[in-house]
Amino acid sequence: MLISRPALIEFYQRVRKASEAICAPLYPDDYQTQSIAETSPPKWHLAHVTWFFETFLLKNFLPDYQAVNESYNYLFNSYYQTIGSMHARAERGVLSRPTVEQVYNYRAEIDKRMLDLLANSAENQWPEVASRVILGLNHEQQHQELLFMDIKHNLWSNPLRPAYLQRPEQSIYVFSTLNWEDRQEGLVSIGSDADSFAFDNERSRHKVWLDAHRLSSRLITNAEYQNFIDDNAYQRPELWLADGWHHIQKNQWQSPLYWQKQENQWYEFTLYGLEALNPTAPVAHISYYEADAFAHWAGKRLPSEAELEGKLLETPLQGHFSDNSVFHPQAGVGQYYGSLWEWTASPYTAYPRFKALPGSMGEYNGKFMCNQWVLRGGSCVTPLDHIRPTYRNFFYPHDRWQFAGIRLAEDL
Repeated sequence: MLISRPALIEFYQRVRKASEAICAPLYPDDYQTQSIAETSPPKWHLAHVTWFFETFLLKNFLPDYQAVNESYNYLFNSYYQTIGSMHARAERGVLSRPTVEQVYNYRAEIDKRMLDLLANSAENQWPEVASRVILGLNHEQQHQELLFMDIKHNLWSNPLRPAYLQRPEQSIYVFSTLNWEDRQEGLVSIGSDADSFAFDNERSRHKVWLDAHRLSSRLITNAEYQNFIDDNAYQRPELWLADGWHHIQKNQWQSPLYWQKQENQWYEFTLYGLEALNPTAPVAHISYYEADAFAHWAGKRLPSEAELEGKLLETPLQGHFSDNSVFHPQAGVGQYYGSLWEWTASPYTAYPRFKALPGSMGEYNGKFMCNQWVLRGGSCVTPLDHIRPTYRNFFYPHDRWQFAGIRLAEDL
């Protein structure tokens, strides 16, 4: 992917500022919180994405480079075993030092060095420098979404249920009939072969046969999911995958994450705090197990990732819900982009001719192609310029702190 120095410098500065803007509403104590092993303290996110640039750019391209702090390689390495050992993921919340101020100073120092590298790297190094910087910026955009996810869970875990922000306007209640969009059988191409950025797991483009099917015209709403709950679905083992039934019994799940019932009224915790459940908004924070059980209950199924990608390619990429001005999925029609990530029935595996990036960068995606499921479409907290039809998100089937929802499919 060819990009000019000025364009990449602008992209770098914009993405780095966006991460700090996400954290601007936080109090210093909020930066330290880690509610579960899957989340990370906001302070750790800010440091880790900075460590990425120091480790994979500055240390590789600057002769005799002196690290800002050698201990950061241990504290802020996430899962790169080829780089070295790392602090346990579940214990990131105990890292009171470095302080928030020191982390921001670390970011400022690395930004200074990175901007110098971007402006002055040799022409013969530029293609590789640019390629790694673009990967690093997309990596940071992934962590921007994780920041919203983790901040939400961290605040929800506080009995006070504090809000991240005050809602700028009231929820809009829009009723949209669920219709079905027919798609004929045929051979389709999925995956990326574009010169523009794509992660290695999106390549290579290849052909997939699709049987005739139909997709629901919108995501499943809170009201529709409440019907599922009211039909005692969480007590009916015949609706659930065996692992799903075991998991909901062990963890006593009775509703989506962030739902709370008070005096026979459902409420939902959002980044705007605890609010009355909006019946027409799409149901959010659903695990694969719950999505599959709902589809079974409804007499439908979940779409494959190839079925969804085909529809995404036909649908204009509009950032109506993805411009970081709305931090909760809204009711509406279509919702293919920027409302909620949509669970698919496709396991996360390699495409034909998949090749991981060389060296330590090869640990980025390929090593996770086991026991996880693909989601498509982006969410209300995904940066708009980070969404594309071929983007493959992936989570374990029990995960539900991500902004994920349900679209149904059925065979024709």
